[in-house]
Amino acid sequence: MIVGMLFPTPKLTSQDQIVLDEVDSMREQLRHQIQGVPAKWSGGLRKFLTADAVAASNSIEGFKVSTVDVEDLMAGEQDVDVSDENREETLAYQRMMTYLQTLHDAPDFRFDKGQLNALHWILQGHRHTSRKPAGQWRPGPVYVPDARDPSIAAYTAPDADRVPALADELVDWLNAPDDTHALVRAAMAHLHLVSIHPWCDGNGRMSRSLQTLLIAREGVLAPEFSSIEAWLGRPGNTWEYYQVLSRRGAHYQPDQDVSEWISFNLLAYHQQAQTVRARFERSGRVWQRTAEFTAQAGLDERVISALHDVATSGRVRRSRYGSGEGLSVQQAQRDLKVLTQRGILAPVGRTRARYYIAGDAFPEDVLEQAQIPFSLVDPYRR
Repeated sequence: MIVGMLFPTPKLTSQDQIVLDEVDSMREQLRHQIQGVPAKWSGGLRKFLTADAVAASNSIEGFKVSTVDVEDLMAGEQDVDVSDENREETLAYQRMMTYLQTLHDAPDFRFDKGQLNALHWILQGHRHTSRKPAGQWRPGPVYVPDARDPSIAAYTAPDADRVPALADELVDWLNAPDDTHALVRAAMAHLHLVSIHPWCDGNGRMSRSLQTLLIAREGVLAPEFSSIEAWLGRPGNTWEYYQVLSRRGAHYQPDQDVSEWISFNLLAYHQQAQTVRARFERSGRVWQRTAEFTAQAGLDERVISALHDVATSGRVRRSRYGSGEGLSVQQAQRDLKVLTQRGILAPVGRTRARYYIAGDAFPEDVLEQAQIPFSLVDPYRR
């Protein structure tokens, strides 16, 4: 096997190291904070962050589904107003993300080419054709079109006959002991895989997922608290993501300095950590205000989660509320009927497609807390 076909991991600058240390500090603080709150609350935040990552990563590829719709689809809701294509893409990516999350503590874990292809099948199996096979290396060339002019190839991947050897070296690199920080290795894994582009389709999501898997294996935080997929899915960040990748060249050129890619990822980790911290703190304030309201109103404390969902996501469905609280269909319906009769919630739609939004009697202070925006700091521009 030819060696040296992957990008060398660059040394961190002093500024990179400062940013990375701050990311570590925020993640460690968040780990302790999560351990100190009710599992029901932190579990709800985990589901939201997973849905946000799925929605964002799919949006980069042109599949537009809102985070709240992804949450409903993940909960098994059938009557969500999305196209069949977007439903398929969402559920496929959610299944793969769920599997990645379970691998965080898998014993005797090793990367191999079959595993990568199996993950690709989970993601793309519903699109499998003889021309564009899922779960196996591409048989021919693949191009990444320029966002401004699809007739121009922004990137031409290595020839198909080079893919097996490149995949071999990538797997060896993934399994090799390395004292490089896990977040830096995860960023490099993303770059390696997206540059090899070994499949006909789904390479971007596979590369972002590989990064998330390495973060999960690090074991500091559940990957949904550290994945940068939601950050990459914001329009301005998506554009810069493509720009940073495009500056690596129109063809595979691993013999180059990729310090810019590392700094870009460290910025993403830092701002995603800021975002998760802000969401966690805001969610806590909303939960506390909602708990105070339910106590004063003489409501069962289990409805806190339903009101919290309405405040933070804009709506709640009976199925998701019942599932989250472990209620029977009748119990969940009864609770939501009481909240509706008191004007706290207002129903939208009929029968199975019905969901509930804030009614006239919904506590204003809870909505105000949920709608307070937060700002992000660029750690490289302070």
